[in-house]
Amino acid sequence: MPRILQADVDEVKARTNIADIVGERVSLKSAGVGSLKGLCPFHDEKSPSFHVRPQVGYYHCFGCGASGDVYSFLREMDHVSFTEAVERLAARVGYTLHYEDGGPAPESSGRSRLYAANTAAAEFFRGQLLSPEAESARAFLGQRGFDAGAAAHFGVGYAPRGWDGMLKALSAQGFTRDELTAAGLVSAGQRGVYDRFRGRVVWPIRDVTGQTIGFGARKLYDDDQGPKYLNTPETPIYKKAQVLYGLDLAKRDISRGDPKRVVVVEGYTDVMACHLAGVTTAIATCGTAFGAEHIKLLRRVMGDDSASGEVVFTFDGDEAGQKAALRAFAEDDRFNAQTFVAVAPDGLDPCDLRLQRGDQAVRGLMSTKVPMFEFVIDRKIASFDLGTAEGRVGALRAAAPIVAEIRDPLLRPEYERILARRLGMDPTDVHAEVRRHERRRREGGASGREQAPAQAAAPQLAGEAPAAGPVVTLASLPRTGDAPLERDALMGVLQYGHQLDADLLQRAVGMPFAVPALDAVREAIAQVPDRRRPGWALQAVDAVREPYRALAGELLMAAFPARNEEGARASATDLCRRLIVRGLEREKSELLGAIQRLPADSDGARAIARRLVEIDAERQRHLES
Repeated sequence: MPRILQADVDEVKARTNIADIVGERVSLKSAGVGSLKGLCPFHDEKSPSFHVRPQVGYYHCFGCGASGDVYSFLREMDHVSFTEAVERLAARVGYTLHYEDGGPAPESSGRSRLYAANTAAAEFFRGQLLSPEAESARAFLGQRGFDAGAAAHFGVGYAPRGWDGMLKALSAQGFTRDELTAAGLVSAGQRGVYDRFRGRVVWPIRDVTGQTIGFGARKLYDDDQGPKYLNTPETPIYKKAQVLYGLDLAKRDISRGDPKRVVVVEGYTDVMACHLAGVTTAIATCGTAFGAEHIKLLRRVMGDDSASGEVVFTFDGDEAGQKAALRAFAEDDRFNAQTFVAVAPDGLDPCDLRLQRGDQAVRGLMSTKVPMFEFVIDRKIASFDLGTAEGRVGALRAAAPIVAEIRDPLLRPEYERILARRLGMDPTDVHAEVRRHERRRREGGASGREQAPAQAAAPQLAGEAPAAGPVVTLASLPRTGDAPLERDALMGVLQYGHQLDADLLQRAVGMPFAVPALDAVREAIAQVPDRRRPGWALQAVDAVREPYRALAGELLMAAFPARNEEGARASATDLCRRLIVRGLEREKSELLGAIQRLPADSDGARAIARRLVEIDAERQRHLES
C-alpha cells in the first residue's frame, strides 16, 4: 500500500487543532497559559489530570502517562491505523493527500469503511422515509408529536420491507457484503444475505463526535416476528455499553450548563421529546442498562471535577422503572455529580408527557427530581408495613445498607435522620444499624462497588512500548540544588522556544545540566536544528532517550507559571539567561583555579585572563538584560 508523503502528514497535523479533536470527546477548560485540561479518556479519574497544549499539538495525562499528538489520540481512541488517522483528519480539513511514487490513494479499509457504510446506510434510510411505503413510519412519528423537521434533526429514517433494498443500494456504492456484514447492516441466512433492518422506523446512533456507528429500529407491522426494538449488533465500532444515544447533540449544552446537567431517559423517542421541549441535555442508552462505561463517557463530557453537576434519571414509575433506578444507583458513587431521579405524574415517559401535557410539562419534570439515595431508600421500604414494629424493623434492615454506602461524612447523618423520620424510629437506633452494616462491609473487604486505586501506568507516548527500567517523571526529580532552575527552564524552552531569541536559546541549551535526567532532555533539544518550525518540540521529545522521554512529555505539558503569553515569553527568556550566567560562573571558577597553576607571564595565563574579562562582560550583559 502506498505511503502518505511525510510532507502531507506534517501539513495535515499543522492544519488541525488538537483541542478541537480532543474537545469532541473530553470537556476541556483553561489550565493556564496555552494549556487546557479535562478528565482523561484513557483511564478512569475524578479529578482532571489530562492536559492539551494546542500550540504544540500535544496531550499528556499526569495520571496514567498517556501522551502524544493528534494522530496518537485518534489511534488510541478509535483504534484506527496511522494511515486511517491521517486520512480522517485530511478529509476533515479538506486537504488532498499525496502518496509515495505518485501512487493513487489506497482503497480505505478496516474501521474507516465501517464508518462509511453506516453513513451511507443512514442516508439511505432518511431518503426512504419520504417514500410512499413509509406512510406507516411517518404516521408513527406523527402520532408521537414528531414532524418532518424533527425527523430530519435526529436523522430518523425508514427501512423498507423488502429483502435486500439497502444491500443493493450500498453495493451499488462499492461496499462489499463482507463490509456490510462487519458493520452489522446485513445478516446471513439460508436464503442468503439480507437487510438486518426491514419494515422499521430507524434511528441513527452516533458517537460523541457525530459519526454514525449503528442503528436502533422499531417494528411497525404486526407480521414482523422480530423484537419490538432491534439494534445493531456489536461491531468493531459499535459497543452498546459505551454509546449514549443523543450525546452528540447534547454534549455542547451539557458542557456549557450551569450547573452542568445530564438527563438520562429510556428511549429514542424520549430523547427526541426532551430535546424538542427544550431539555437539550437528554440522552439514552442503546438496548442495555446504564453502566460504568456510560458513566465514564458522561464524566468526560461533563468534566465533573466538582460536585456541582447533576445527573437526572427519568424512569417509568412501574416496577421495571424502579429496578432501572436501583441498577443506576449501583453506579452512583462513581459520579462526582449529584444524582437524582425524576418520575413524571402517572408514570408517563417524556414522550407521552409531551403529547398529553405539552413541552412545559417536560421541562417541569426537572423540578420533581429527588436525590437518588432518597428515591432508592423510599423504594426499599415501600413494601413494608410501617404500622407494625416488625415492618419498621424489616424496613430499617433493608434500607440501612443503602445509607451505609454513603461515603460523604456530612451527607450520611442527614440520610440517617431522613430514614428515621420515614420509619418513625429513634435516630439512635437507625444510626446503630447503619454502623453495623458499615462494619460488616469493612470486615468483609472491598465491595463490588469499590474500586482498587488506579495504578499509574508508566508514562509513554501513545502506542509505544513501555521503556525498560524505572521511568523518570517530574515527581521523581530532586527539589534542591540546580534541579528547579533546570526544570523550569526546560519547561519554558519546550513550550515557548519558538518565540525566544534563537542565539540566546542555543547558548542556554548548549551548556551541560547538573541533573542527568534533565540533561538528557536538554541534549535532545540542542540537537533540533530549527526550533521555529511547527512541531519542533514534539521532535525533541521523541528524540529523548529512555527512560527520560516521559519526563520530556511532562515538561512540555506542565503548567508554566505566567499570566499571559507575553509574561511566559519574558519568564522563559529570563530562565535562559540564568542558565547562561550559571554556566559562565562555573567556567570562571574553573579558569581561576587553572590560572593559579600557571606562571603569571605565560601565554596560557594571559589567554585565561582575557577569557575572564570576556566572561565578566558577558555575565554583566545578561544580568542587566
